Amino acid sequence: MSRRCDITGKGVQTGNNVSHANNRTRRRFLPNVQDRMLFSDVLGRIRLKCTPAAIRTIEHNGGLDSFLLGTTDAKLPAEALKLKRRLEKALAKREAA
Repeated sequence: MSRRCDITGKGVQTGNNVSHANNRTRRRFLPNVQDRMLFSDVLGRIRLKCTPAAIRTIEHNGGLDSFLLGTTDAKLPAEALKLKRRLEKALAKREAA
């Protein structure tokens, strides 16, 4: 399982464990990535791997649809861009009907 948030793009960071004697050994800082079912008004239920910070951001912006449509493409990772394109297609299809 990749340790990367689908919404924010937050991933694994590396650093050092530093002992009392100032010995340094490499370590990994893993993000708190969780599998969640998020609800979209247009697409229905969507399963995403996201961090709690991403979930709070989505809720603050009024839901998944408004978050994706209100965020610029440059700020979204590839997985979120795919979801945004699906959402835009579904909205266009709904408007045409």
